[in-house]
Amino acid sequence: MSRIGNKTITVPAGVEITITGSNEVTVKGPKGTLTRQFSPLIGIKVEDGVVTCTRANEEKHTKQLHGTTRALLNNMIEGVHTGFTKVLEIVGIGFKAALSGNKLVLNVGYSHPVEFVAEEGVKIEVPSATEVRVSGIDKQRVGELAANIRATRKPEPYKGKGIRYKGEKIRRKEGKTAGKK
Repeated sequence: MSRIGNKTITVPAGVEITITGSNEVTVKGPKGTLTRQFSPLIGIKVEDGVVTCTRANEEKHTKQLHGTTRALLNNMIEGVHTGFTKVLEIVGIGFKAALSGNKLVLNVGYSHPVEFVAEEGVKIEVPSATEVRVSGIDKQRVGELAANIRATRKPEPYKGKGIRYKGEKIRRKEGKTAGKK
């Protein structure tokens, strides 16, 4: 039994949901519009500002789709209503970020600067040289771009240098000389 799939989603004020016959859901809100095609095995209904997902049968694959569909719908509704933001911190001497146009330019210890282009629907901000904010209405695209930025220089365990998510705890290790006396 899917506990996530059985939960209902309350639609906030200002958000409009449209479902076409082929299980294509369009969610409109103050921040924008998202559209996604869902499996025909899952029934999606909107009644009185509440979205419910029901499954056609009790097969394992259908049960897996049930919870996933509900979670994706919830993320779409939350995205068009409030949006998603990932904040990255840059730690290291000489490591910095800058924005030139819609390109993020990272200087993180390589012989060349690393550039990222913000795709449509995702916004990159650099409030300071050591902080990068990735925001948008699509949770998957925001998270993917933030993960790609972090992957350019992952935080290392000895000095903690690199790019990390804000609030991320880095497990530190002792160096070779720490145990000698």
